[in-house]
Amino acid sequence: MRKKDKNNALNGTDYQDASQLQVVTIENAVYVMMKNDLAFILAGTINMYEHQSTYNANMPLRFLIYLVQEYQNLLEPEERILNLSDAFISREREADLELRVRMLNINYGYNRELMEKCRVLKEYAMFVDISRQYIEQGLPRQDAVEDAIQYCIEQKILAETLTKYRAEVLGMILEEFDKDKYERTIRSEGREEGEERANKLIIALLEQNRIEDLKRSTRDPQYREDLYREFHI
Repeated sequence: MRKKDKNNALNGTDYQDASQLQVVTIENAVYVMMKNDLAFILAGTINMYEHQSTYNANMPLRFLIYLVQEYQNLLEPEERILNLSDAFISREREADLELRVRMLNINYGYNRELMEKCRVLKEYAMFVDISRQYIEQGLPRQDAVEDAIQYCIEQKILAETLTKYRAEVLGMILEEFDKDKYERTIRSEGREEGEERANKLIIALLEQNRIEDLKRSTRDPQYREDLYREFHI
């Protein structure tokens, strides 16, 4: 595998098992966002590469931005188990009735293995992400969604469905945006607050060169909370 060979050549290693390599290239640039050329995790280490045709003194800053975004993606869970009992007012004793739901994060950029196995699901996630990007530009909501639909059709992203059911998709998305406006605002504020905490933690750990703690925090939510308390974040 070329990625494995490149890593071995640049780092003086001799990894042979390609299954240990996990590609994490920033790809949420479906449309016009910043992205890097190649990133992957091998043996617990993030390797990041970007090709430049000319000298660029801004590379350290670019890679800091990439690194923060990569760790942010790792901190955001790809799936979570929700329990009915989590909503019970009283939790003093074990519930007699329980129901567990497996919730999967299908926002674009997450659950890559699942997305690669289901092209329609991947393209749906891309379409939603592109719609959000157009809306964030400040366009009127209907214009933003119509532009997103047209862009996706031109780029062959969910093109058949969007072409055949364009009006229905537009109406459904506008209805959902309007219906959930308040809930989305609350979730957005909570997400921004969570991202800010995570970014502060990443920077604090990097400043102290606590790479192992940073890696563990991506896998262990309780340990991550302990670190938040340690740094008073």
